[in-house]
Amino acid sequence: MGLYPTRRMPHPSFNFHKIRFYLPEPADHETRRFQILSLDGGGIKGLFSAAVLAAIEQDLAVRIVDHFDLITGTSTGGIIALGLGLGLSPRDLVDFYVKLGPRIFGNRLWYRSWLHYVWRKFPQGPLKCALCDPATFGERLLGDSTKRLVIPAYSLDADDVYIFKTPHHERLRRDWKVPAWKVALATSAAPTYFPACCHVDSCRLIDGGVWANNPTMVGIIEAKSVLGVPLDQIRVLSLGTIDPIARRSSSLKNGGLFQWRTDAVDIIMRGQSVGVQRQVSHLLGEDAVTRLDPRAPQGVFKLDQCTPESLIAIAAHESRKFSPTFCIRFQEHLAPTFAPAYKTNTKEIERD
Repeated sequence: MGLYPTRRMPHPSFNFHKIRFYLPEPADHETRRFQILSLDGGGIKGLFSAAVLAAIEQDLAVRIVDHFDLITGTSTGGIIALGLGLGLSPRDLVDFYVKLGPRIFGNRLWYRSWLHYVWRKFPQGPLKCALCDPATFGERLLGDSTKRLVIPAYSLDADDVYIFKTPHHERLRRDWKVPAWKVALATSAAPTYFPACCHVDSCRLIDGGVWANNPTMVGIIEAKSVLGVPLDQIRVLSLGTIDPIARRSSSLKNGGLFQWRTDAVDIIMRGQSVGVQRQVSHLLGEDAVTRLDPRAPQGVFKLDQCTPESLIAIAAHESRKFSPTFCIRFQEHLAPTFAPAYKTNTKEIERD
């Protein structure tokens, strides 16, 4: 703590010139801030998140990435996080979803609905091709990111969480060598929709949404435990992918497997997300966490099916209301340049 001397005052019977009075300097942590951008999973609904960020950039004439020290994203949110870290703008990501979404979630033949009971719904190929496109990630590595990234997945082989991280600490020695498209394929391998990703050390990796569809807590823990950021410095912008308003059947009260067959996964995912939001608000204080996740009637928007124009329209409406909030709560902070602990050496790394 820095200390400042006060002005000395004369006194006839006491020698004050040997005494100094000190006033405390404001602590550094009162002026510092560490901002986290958290991006939920949600399949094609990631278009909403990308469109919100694009609209904010246009409204405020800013670059979203300039205002965040760490970005965490799961599944489709992980794809957006990787894109932002590798230099894609939110508008580029909007174009990605609009142009390539139909290819990734295409092939809607009548027999696929029946096959979905015993086989994954979509092949991995179209998504892999979209991610490997030079206009998207190409062969760039996770370590090429200009922002700290934390991307959740899950390992079926270890039956444990699997988190990809940029080299923002010296002990993070491995993930930065992994091509970004492999990270994206792993975090977005939603069970029953896509096959597991086996491109990273032959591990069967699946969607991080099975445990962290809302990855806000993942980002906070990373900031606190790995980077040593005090909790009172952390501010979070958490973007959802439109929350459905669901009416739960009365049959669930005493229901078995048959009654819960369609509601179980949805309730588990929503319960997880709401639980995380409650926890982080309690941990940091409600003013430190800003959540944007509008509600919509159930069935209007699905993980693998939606009308792009409708999602963009909702994003335009929500961002119009939210831009002033972003300006007040997040825009003032400019994140220092990220200096990774390790840098890409293309001579030593195979990109296959």
